Amino acid sequence: MRFYELWIGLRYTRAKRRNHFISFITGTAIMGMVIGVAALIAVMAVMNGFDHTLRSRILAVTSDVIIQGNGVPVLDWPTAVKRLSTVPGVTGVAPYVQAQAMLSHEGLVSGAVIEGIDPALENRVNKLNQDMKMGELQSLQTHPWSIVLGRALARQLGVTVGDKITLISPQGGVTPLGVTPALRQFTVVGLFSVGIYAYDSGMAYINLGDAQRLYGLNQGVTGLRMQIKDPFTAPAFAAHLQQQLGAAFYIQDWTQTHENFFKALSMEKLVMFVILSLIIAVAAFNIVATLVMVVTDKETDIAILRTIGVTPRSIMLIFMVQGGIIGLFGTLLGVFFGVLLALNIPTLVPAIEHLFHVQFISPEVYSISQLPSKLEPWDVIHVAIAALIMSWIATLYPSWRASRVAPAEALRYE
Repeated sequence: MRFYELWIGLRYTRAKRRNHFISFITGTAIMGMVIGVAALIAVMAVMNGFDHTLRSRILAVTSDVIIQGNGVPVLDWPTAVKRLSTVPGVTGVAPYVQAQAMLSHEGLVSGAVIEGIDPALENRVNKLNQDMKMGELQSLQTHPWSIVLGRALARQLGVTVGDKITLISPQGGVTPLGVTPALRQFTVVGLFSVGIYAYDSGMAYINLGDAQRLYGLNQGVTGLRMQIKDPFTAPAFAAHLQQQLGAAFYIQDWTQTHENFFKALSMEKLVMFVILSLIIAVAAFNIVATLVMVVTDKETDIAILRTIGVTPRSIMLIFMVQGGIIGLFGTLLGVFFGVLLALNIPTLVPAIEHLFHVQFISPEVYSISQLPSKLEPWDVIHVAIAALIMSWIATLYPSWRASRVAPAEALRYE
C-alpha cells in the first residue's frame, strides 16, 4: 500500500461529514463493536472464573486419584497405603468408606453421603481441614460416634456443634419381619463449607472405624484416595496405575469423576462465545452500511481521483483503511472496557446486589454464591482478532463497490 491511500483513508475517517446521518451510523458501528467486544471478554472471564473456582473447590474435597475394589471392599489397605506412598509423584494416600444414609433431628430428615475417614491421613489427600467453619476434623478421632456435617446440611437439620443427630443406615440387620435399618446416634463435632452447595448440603464425615462397624465392613474399606504433585497429570497417572494393578481394582481420576460436569461447562463457554460473537457481527454489518453510504457520498471525490490516475485497487484500499480504522478503534475501546469490567466483576456484582437487594447467583442452582472472574490473556487476544477479522471482511464489499464507480457517470452533473 502506498502512503497516499492510507492518508486519504485517514482523512475520510476524521473529516466532518456533510451528512450527519453517516456520522451517526459510524458512531453506532463503533459503539456496537465496543459493546460486543467488551461483553464477550467479560463473559469469557466469568466462564473461566466458574471453571477455575469449581475445579479448585472440587479438588478441595475430592482426591486426584481414587482406587476401589471391583464391587468388593479393599481388605489389606494398610499395606496398600504404605506401598502406594512410595510411588514417585504421590504426596498422600488415605482410606475411606462411602455409603448413603438418612440423618434425622427432631423430626427433620435429610439424605446424605456418609464418608468414613481417618483424620490423620485425610489431610494428606484433600484440603477439608482448611474448610472447617466450626470445630476440628481431628475431633472425629478423639470422640467416638461423632460426625462432621456440611454447613448447609446442618442448617437443614437445625443442628450445630454439640447437638446429637440420628443416622439411619439402610444396611441394617435381618429380623423375622425383614431387613430393618440400623440406627445410631452421633454427636456433631464440626461444620465445614467448601462453597459448593451440593457438597455442603449432602456430605457428612465420620470416623473410619465407626463407619466400618456401622456398615459391617470389618477391617475393609471402600477404597483409597491419592494425592499427587500435579493434579493435571492425574489421567496419565491413573492409566499407568491401572495397568500395574490390573482388573482387580477400579481406578478413577478427578477428571473422570466430574467428566460430564466439566464437558458441559466447556460446551457452555463455546456456545456463549458463538452467541456473543453475533453482537460483533451486527456491528460489522453497521460498518458495511456506513461505508456504503460514505461511498455514495464520496462518488464525486472517487471520480476525480480516478481521472488523475488512481487505480481501482487504490480506491478499494482507501475505503478499506477507513472501515479498518472504525473496526480497530471499536475493538481497542472494547478490549479496554472489557478488561476493566472483567477485573472488577467480583466487586461490581456484590455492590449491585446490595444496592438493589437482589441475588444474581443462587447457590442451590449454580453451586457457588459469588460471580467469579478469571481473565485469560489468550481469550482477550482471540476476541480482538475475531473482531478485527469481522471488521476487515465488512470492508470488502463497500470498497469493491467504490472501485467500480465510473468517473463519467459520477461527474455528469457536476
